[in-house]
Amino acid sequence: MVERVPVLIVGGGPVGLALAGDLGWRGVQSLLVEARSGRVSQPKMDMVGIRTMEFCRRWGITADVEAAGYNRGYIQDCAWVTTLTGYEFGREKFAPPQDEKTPPQSPQHRERCPQNFFDPVLTKFAASTGKSEVRYFTELASFVDHGDYVTATLRNKEDGTEYQVEADFLVGSDGGQSKVREILDVDMSGEGALTYTSNAIFRCDGLEELHTTAPAYRYIFIGPEGTWATLVAINGRDQWRFSLIGDDTQHEVTTEEMRAAILRAVGRDFDFEILTMLPWVRRQLVADKYRQGRVFLAGDAAHLTSPTGGFGMNTGVLDAVNLSWKLAASLEGWGGETLLDSYEFEQRPVAIRNVTEAGDNLKRMLGPRVAQPRAEVFHDGSPESDAARREYGDAYTEAMKREWFSIGIHLGYVYEGSPVVSPDGTALPPLTVSSYAPNARPGSRAPHVWLDADRSTLDEFGRDFVLVRFDPRLDAEALVAAAQECRVPLRVVDVDNAEAHELYGAKLVLVRPDGQVVWRGDEPAGNASTLIRRVTGTLAAAPVG
Repeated sequence: MVERVPVLIVGGGPVGLALAGDLGWRGVQSLLVEARSGRVSQPKMDMVGIRTMEFCRRWGITADVEAAGYNRGYIQDCAWVTTLTGYEFGREKFAPPQDEKTPPQSPQHRERCPQNFFDPVLTKFAASTGKSEVRYFTELASFVDHGDYVTATLRNKEDGTEYQVEADFLVGSDGGQSKVREILDVDMSGEGALTYTSNAIFRCDGLEELHTTAPAYRYIFIGPEGTWATLVAINGRDQWRFSLIGDDTQHEVTTEEMRAAILRAVGRDFDFEILTMLPWVRRQLVADKYRQGRVFLAGDAAHLTSPTGGFGMNTGVLDAVNLSWKLAASLEGWGGETLLDSYEFEQRPVAIRNVTEAGDNLKRMLGPRVAQPRAEVFHDGSPESDAARREYGDAYTEAMKREWFSIGIHLGYVYEGSPVVSPDGTALPPLTVSSYAPNARPGSRAPHVWLDADRSTLDEFGRDFVLVRFDPRLDAEALVAAAQECRVPLRVVDVDNAEAHELYGAKLVLVRPDGQVVWRGDEPAGNASTLIRRVTGTLAAAPVG
């Protein structure tokens, strides 16, 4: 008999695992297939952004992320240097993760948790739901979309056997070389090769004791030719990721070349062990379509970005959370086709913005290749050289701040014009990068406010629609009745908090399961049934009173 599942997920990186976990958390069964073993030897990400940590809070796994394995006491400074035994141009100072304070806009802060630590946390979370099965060494051979379900042919890579699985929906989160995207014949737009880069993970105990530069999480190396490499503390102990940044010309870096480059960067001979090497291409691409019938794209299958800024995986997890509740709504019978269509409408502009910002960050990081440092910055011991280094370092430090401070990217995204959001007529605030002013304008993330010592407004959102009511005298019965008629899960939460009321900007605010505001007003909606049908995608876009 052909196996049947509600959702088949192809690709077991952090985005696919987050989708499987969130679906299971909502009570939806899924099957995730991953062609590889699941073991990560070359972590492609190391920063879990603030919005992703808010989702982890929702799922109850923040303690698992913090305990995953990264040394949370390790300093998080970013420094730009000639070599680790040479000169430091400047640095941006950041506290260790264990000491970082949460900003006023969120109950969480970002966390350092490289993929080799983060993936097992998400795998454990997905398994804990009892609804998510993960099969490794299993690849997608083909699929057919029949219109009301999908038949996928899967291949066991260990013995070569093939079998079929039927699913209501298929999601391709299978990376930059996505087989799902290939079968759909979906193109990607943007820049295909920004740089050819080679990574090496190497082990060295006590590297900090071998050089004269103060410890940092990330070092950027600038030579006479400009920016040429970076070094990142991959576990905050004895493992480091060294990236030799090429240009748009493909070149295979040998182990000997990599060893020589690492020695150049440190500035002295020392013993170290290269654990793995990985050549990769830095791209700036977004898929032209995120949905085709019952098949969806998410994560790197939908968008490829330079890692400068740490937006890639975090944008993908946002994909997963946006898509998850919509798939659940469709499977439960209360979500319409417009709701499924809204996934692309909402997430694709977010990806375009984030991918573009990351590309601009890369240009700033590689700026020294264009405006190369004056020769005297590399000379020893003269007042002129010291002054030149200070001048150059100050300018580079200022240029790089936009990458280090990007809360507006992580929290300030807006689903402007979404067909399942009811606008209130207010103007779109400026989209900022280094700052973020929370607001509850429809389409925006519902703001965080502490309601007591450890309870945030965000803790009310997740599984259901929530009507936040700041005036208990206002009648919510019509909206509740309309939701019940349409089988839409909705709760009314009364909040007696002046700060939250001011920030949310209305006496009634409707928040959907992913935590985005979809409607607000000082009086009950004029047509509650129309509003419910609008925000669940069973009604074409229309004004709501």
